[in-house]
Amino acid sequence: MRFYFETFDFLVEAEVVEFDAPAAGKPGRVTWHCRAGQKGAIDRLDVHHAWLLEYLPGGQMRLLTQETQKGKPTRNLATATPNPMINDHQDWLNGRVAVTREEKTQ
Repeated sequence: MRFYFETFDFLVEAEVVEFDAPAAGKPGRVTWHCRAGQKGAIDRLDVHHAWLLEYLPGGQMRLLTQETQKGKPTRNLATATPNPMINDHQDWLNGRVAVTREEKTQ
């Protein structure tokens, strides 16, 4: 599956490369690769995301994320202070937790 989104002022093309749904006693895994810019260009970036999703007791789910990043734009973001990548990823996770908690109260 391919999808597109904008992040850090980059229009990104992404493709899911692995999907294994979680089940009782077995974590699931979703991975996707993102790219922006022309191959070989100075502003090219390649990012690979992996999520592990695991059902936990009490109706909870653990989400572990990993990411690799290649390209000058990602090096620039990674060395910025404050770090926009870390902060934005944490904001996204906090938002996901808030939505999940709200859904549970409805």
